[in-house]
Order: sequence, then structure tokens, then C-alpha cells
Amino acid sequence: MGDMKTYDLERFKGITIAMYACYDANGEISTEAVKQLARHYVGLGVTGLYVGGSTGEGMLQSVEERKLVLEAVMEEVGGELTIIVHVGAAATKDSVELAKHAEVVGADAISAVPAIYYRLSPASVERHWQAMIDSTSLPFIIYHIPQTTGFQLSTELLKRMAAQEQVIGVKISSESTFELQQFKAAGGPEFLVLNGPDEQYLAGRSIGADGGIGGTYGVMPELFVKIEQCFREGKMKEALEWQNRVNEVITGLLALPSLYGGCKAILKLRGLDIGEPRLPLLPIPSEAMDEVARLNEKILGYIEQAKAE
Repeated sequence: MGDMKTYDLERFKGITIAMYACYDANGEISTEAVKQLARHYVGLGVTGLYVGGSTGEGMLQSVEERKLVLEAVMEEVGGELTIIVHVGAAATKDSVELAKHAEVVGADAISAVPAIYYRLSPASVERHWQAMIDSTSLPFIIYHIPQTTGFQLSTELLKRMAAQEQVIGVKISSESTFELQQFKAAGGPEFLVLNGPDEQYLAGRSIGADGGIGGTYGVMPELFVKIEQCFREGKMKEALEWQNRVNEVITGLLALPSLYGGCKAILKLRGLDIGEPRLPLLPIPSEAMDEVARLNEKILGYIEQAKAE
């Protein structure tokens, strides 16, 4: 199907932040907060932003809202950061509409989970993805997250999709680094594999991932950039030390009543108010705010340390 080098794959490697959803006090999309948050990540050494994914609460937003978010991101940092847009939706029709919009506003790539809710056959998922791929000329990144979609991507389907020039990679959020390695082997050296589970970023990179896309990156991008830098320089011992620090923070975040609520609360302490998560995702109750403040201090301490080294 032609050479996959048509697209500049380097622009998708390294640290890509899965961007948080930004709402005002009434729970409506705040394009102002979107721009503020996107701007906050420029100049920190990250590759780009993944917009409208799990962390971005894309599945809890209408098609119109998702377009609004992307437009604000593109206006603020388009051309400065690589922008991957998650266009997955329950209905293929909505995904196609979002894909076309992503191309019109100048996004760098689109990505999608299999359709949710219905238990789908591989043929059905393939057709769902193909409709998005065929609707634009943008590169496409498969999003494999079986724990939420219930769909297990086979290496056979991955290979078939990867044979297309437009399908440049897969974001893998399953827990198995063995599966990550198998996907890399199936896709070939030119096929991007992006690590999903933040707590095993280094493990993913060690076994073949080209970078990662993650939700906790958003409160500590500097620390993931540090792991990546150590890894690239072959300083595996230091890379592991930084991954361990990151995992200390992630363990703390996961102990909170709400992961995304916790991340947003941390940003609020730093002067970035992006609202609360949308129900059914829970906000952070006031009694957990002391713990949030403690975590924030821990992260800031580690960031200082990373800068000093």
C-alpha cells in the first residue's frame, strides 16, 4: 500500500499529554480554559496533545462540544504542538463528522476507540474505523483500550489495518507490555506504538513503544519528559528512579475518590481552573483536598528536582 514514511512520524514520538476537559462553573465547555491549559503545556518538552480522549471526557460531550474544544486548542497551539484528536464515538456517523472537522481545522492526526456499548465483531470495528480513515487524508491512530471498550484487538486485525498508509500507529492502554511488543512486531518498524498506561511508561518504551499518551502526564509533564530524556540517553537506572517517583504520585492519585477530579483539583491549586469532571465522573469532595494539596507539593518537589539534575 505504499511507503508509510509519507507522514512525518517523528512528530508523534515522545510525550503526548491526554488533555483534560475544561468546563466553566456551570459545567459548560470553557474555550478560555481550554486555551489556557493548552498554552500551559507549550515549552515543557512535550510532543503534543491528545484531545477528546478518555481523559478529555470526549465520550461525555456532544459532537458540537467536541468541535468547540478542538477549535480552541488549534487556535491557541496549532502549529506549536502536534495535535491528535480522538474522534471515537458510539455512532460511526458522529465519528466521521468529527474526523472531517479535525481535518478542516488542521489537526495532525485522528484516533479512535472501537465503538462502545454494543459488543462488536472485528468486522464491525474494522468498518467503523475504516469509515473515519476514508473520510479524511489525515493519519489515523488506533486506540486499543479493552478494559473500557470490551473489544480485544487481534494482531491479525492490527496487521490488516496497518497495511494502509494512513494507519500510522496504535495507542495501547491494555496492561500487558507483552501485547505492546507483539503489536510493534505486527506493525513493523515504521508503525508507531504509543504506550497508554502511565505507570509503565518506561516498561513500554523498553519493549518497543515509540512514546506515550497519558492522562496523568497533565499534572507532571516535566517528570515524563525526564523519564523519556533518561531513556534516550541510555540512563536506565535514572529513568527507573523517575518512573518510581511518578508511580508514587499515580498511586496517590488513584487513592482519591476521582482520578480526573484529582488531577483537575491539582491544576486548580496551581492557578489553572478548568472546572470539575462531568458526571458520572465524580468531583473531589472537600475532605479530600488536604490529600490533593499534599500530592501537589510532592509533584512540585519532584519537578524542582528534575530541573536541578
